[in-house]
Amino acid sequence: MNFEKGLRTMRLAGKVALVTGASRGIGRAVAERFASEGAVVVLNFASNEAAAREVLAGIESAGGKGVLSPFDVGDAPRVDAAVQAVISEQGRIDVLVNNAGVTRDNLLMRLSEEDFDTVVRTNLKGTFLVTKAVSRQMIRQRGGRIVNISSVVGEMGNAGQSAYAASKAGILGFTKSLARELASRGITVNAIAPGFITTDMTGKLTEEVRKGFMEQIPLGRFGTPGDVAELAVYLASEGASYVTGQVIGINGGLYM
Repeated sequence: MNFEKGLRTMRLAGKVALVTGASRGIGRAVAERFASEGAVVVLNFASNEAAAREVLAGIESAGGKGVLSPFDVGDAPRVDAAVQAVISEQGRIDVLVNNAGVTRDNLLMRLSEEDFDTVVRTNLKGTFLVTKAVSRQMIRQRGGRIVNISSVVGEMGNAGQSAYAASKAGILGFTKSLARELASRGITVNAIAPGFITTDMTGKLTEEVRKGFMEQIPLGRFGTPGDVAELAVYLASEGASYVTGQVIGINGGLYM
């Protein structure tokens, strides 16, 4: 990670960005990339404090700024308290990236109600709760950027992922509706729908499943968390001020 200070204009200089699920995978890449663009990054995590501290240490050693914010995105009182703490400490929240997510893959006949509820609670309800809390501040500021991390599975479906697909499809409808609600306040709301990205979550898939996906990707490779982070930076920047209510796929052509 190289911030190359002084060599380019930082697109998020002076901004405060809250990234949920920032201790690994896409969330980590987004947090690191935002910091490299000058943002003060609020790193949310639910339980893996060691990993979150590692991300923070990397950001600070490269000259960036970040703070830790541990809370469960599915717990409304904790979400509200954490967001208020950020506002008290930082004075504002300019960017929100709803990235926290879990999966409990199984065929419908084997999928338990508990697993379904767990996925929806984190992925969809968590996005709702954090966005509601942060949007209050953005409305007061009359400006902000909200980026929701969905999935290509929410667009095209996938056998064995009905709970995950339902939660991620819900995020798409939530994004479009909220974009209409908040546009008059200068707040944009967009969703990124990643395809097969090399993360811990996709790393649990069998080689057979991975091979099957690869055969469907026209670009012939899996994406990286950094690919998603680059798009997130754009959507969080002033350059995307006329982009709202959009679902942008980053999937190598897997779904068009």
